[in-house]
Amino acid sequence: MKYGLVLVGMLCVLFGAMGQTLTLIDPTTSEPIKHATVSSEFPPAFEISNSKGQVDISAFVDSDKITISSFGYQTIEISYASLMEAGPILKLNLSNLNLNEVVISGSRWARDSDETPSKIISISPKSIEFQNPQTAADLLGISGKVYIQKSQQGGGSPMIRGFATNRLLYSVDGVRMNSAIFRGGNIQNVLNLDPFTMEHTEVFFGPGSVIYGSDAIGGVMSFKTLTPKLSLDDQTLVSGNAVTRFSSANKEKTGHFDLNLGWKKWASVTSASYWDYDDLRQGKNGPDDYLKSVYVKRIGNEDVVLTQDDPLLQVPSAYSQLNLMQKVRFKPSQKWDFQYGFHYSETSSYGRYDRHNRMRDGLPRYAEWDYGPQKWMMNNLSISHFTKNGLFDQMSIRLAQQRFEESRIDRSLNKPTRSTQEEMVDAFSANLDFTKVLDSHNTLIYGAEYVINKVNSTGFTTDITDGTMEEGPARYPKSTWNSFGLFINEEHYFNKKVNLKAGLRYNIFGLNADFDTRFYDFPFSEAKSTNSSLTGSLGVVWRPSQTWVFSGNFGTAFRAPNVDDMGKVFDSEPGAVTVPNPDLEAEYAYNLDLGFAKKFGNFAKFDVTGYYTILNNALVRRDYMLNGQDSILHQGELSQVQAMQNAAQARVYGLQAGLEVQLTSKLTFNSDINFQRGEEELDDGTTSPSRHAAPTFGVSRLTYAFKKLQVQFYAQYQGERSFEKLPVEERGKDEIYAKDANGNNYAPAWHTLNLKASYSLFDFLLVNAGLENITDQRYRPCSSGISGAGRNWVLSLKASF
Repeated sequence: MKYGLVLVGMLCVLFGAMGQTLTLIDPTTSEPIKHATVSSEFPPAFEISNSKGQVDISAFVDSDKITISSFGYQTIEISYASLMEAGPILKLNLSNLNLNEVVISGSRWARDSDETPSKIISISPKSIEFQNPQTAADLLGISGKVYIQKSQQGGGSPMIRGFATNRLLYSVDGVRMNSAIFRGGNIQNVLNLDPFTMEHTEVFFGPGSVIYGSDAIGGVMSFKTLTPKLSLDDQTLVSGNAVTRFSSANKEKTGHFDLNLGWKKWASVTSASYWDYDDLRQGKNGPDDYLKSVYVKRIGNEDVVLTQDDPLLQVPSAYSQLNLMQKVRFKPSQKWDFQYGFHYSETSSYGRYDRHNRMRDGLPRYAEWDYGPQKWMMNNLSISHFTKNGLFDQMSIRLAQQRFEESRIDRSLNKPTRSTQEEMVDAFSANLDFTKVLDSHNTLIYGAEYVINKVNSTGFTTDITDGTMEEGPARYPKSTWNSFGLFINEEHYFNKKVNLKAGLRYNIFGLNADFDTRFYDFPFSEAKSTNSSLTGSLGVVWRPSQTWVFSGNFGTAFRAPNVDDMGKVFDSEPGAVTVPNPDLEAEYAYNLDLGFAKKFGNFAKFDVTGYYTILNNALVRRDYMLNGQDSILHQGELSQVQAMQNAAQARVYGLQAGLEVQLTSKLTFNSDINFQRGEEELDDGTTSPSRHAAPTFGVSRLTYAFKKLQVQFYAQYQGERSFEKLPVEERGKDEIYAKDANGNNYAPAWHTLNLKASYSLFDFLLVNAGLENITDQRYRPCSSGISGAGRNWVLSLKASF
């Protein structure tokens, strides 16, 4: 015993001399494992390994449970004392069969997923590197649990559990990305994010309003970008990556570069990415209804309808994008951590492909329908303080400023007048979060959030024959939207097998708007509203053994009406125009989750989650009266007046299931499938399928991995959505859907077969190649306005240093 104590003491001295640095390595290649998460609940601590696989564990002293997790490796739970005995180098065993992994989005603090009653998944940097998604929307799609809708190639609107757009919450480095003009129709704001800079991506399924406030009804998508890594020795830590990629279906030309410089107290990360996409080519084998035989080109002073030489090309769908990021970190001691981040994203103009497919009198409806450059900028300062006092063990402050710019440009065929609407939103937010470990059984997480959005919108028309410009109607009124919330979460551990989690949030929200009545004779010139909401959640997790986990969670969520709901004017569909309605209230959702996961030795893991959600007071577009009229003249066309109204109840239910099988030490199989059904009330009391409840969809993968080689064969698939199961509002959209045997619109079932491989030529050079949609299927995800890529060769090179 005496000699054992002496040995432990010597190891403690060794760790102390090395600054308590732990190095994580792969058991077969002995290469460092970067982006591994190391966390502890008592004391609260969280670290991510750097490019050398190093982690400073000085903040974990006296912890009885340190969780070490990384994709593709077995999750380890170990005490600080045992870690000291193990030595400064730790090999993680290869395994994909984990019932627990470290997740953050459920509480804004690191937790084991098997102790979280809500379903949360992580998308690892290693998966992103291998799958090579072109956009952040595609990044979410590789999870197999998030459905992606696209109206154009420069798009991607996630759909989760029957909800989408402004009923989902986007979080970037802990900052709310949703703005006051997030619309109910499909959006492409996730396009602003750079998949190359993602250090940790999570999807929280179900209501998340307790932590995140308004909009978090169907789920939360949490994106954590690269954290500047400090040097853990006397040498400057220099690391980075350079990536180039080509894809044949859209002649993609992509380049990315990131550089980390780290010293003991200071560190920085610099990143730049550029994408250039040509028009997207769809597959040969599929419905002819998806083919577009003509396009419009301005020749001289007239619009000419031309026949496409290659009907598989989807013209116009080309666009380009630039992303920049700069982050700086200052950590003067273990008690303080300051991080500043600057993000900038800008796209080129790009055509909204589904609108270019609209026809009128046998000719294209539009000569132009484009989104102007979409820009996003964020400045974010986060301050973390670790100490033990009566109020908290850890405090986090986040101050952020964001600016969103977007525009819409359209012109009818053979008409000289081009209409342009430009929007700018300045968003400011402040978050204050506290974590307090009361004892070994209870942890308290509480905080406050304040958000304010200022919306400026302008409109003008241009006569393209002589260039003269006139002021025109804006899409939105000049508005201010604000929200203030207080929340508290408590986690209680009855024992090692059962824990309970409960939370409450009280939120006040308001909106002020000034309407321009020069172009539309609204019966009001301003609107003001203030309201409040109380939401809560209660969940339990039971772990009867190390191979079983059962969970249940009841939660509520709300969505405060924003400027887009209350104040916009736009043409929602041919022959209809949406006008403002200042008399709106918040939507309110009730959700029940039940799930379990079972691990069968080191051979297989199966999990399934069922859910049921009711949305009351749902904001839906309904026929409306404006100054006693049910129709008005809009863009030269007599159009039915509609407005957003609290006029319905919606219901969504479904199952999410996953299976992982370790066939051999080198061969694994995993599959995810999602089933959901949704319905909402119509004006006449009947029901319609919900627009954002996706058909059955999933992905199945067979993966071979040995040392520096990884090969994967996988299939992605979607079930059919018949005409009868299409939402009533979707049934007349000929430009989106195929025709069934009766000539009605429907969304056919589809599947793609794909093959990808990666190989490390050298320690610093990774080659990634893929053949997507091998059988060249012509397919279109349900509700999308553009077809997916046909047969597509992908080749990328990644150099790391």
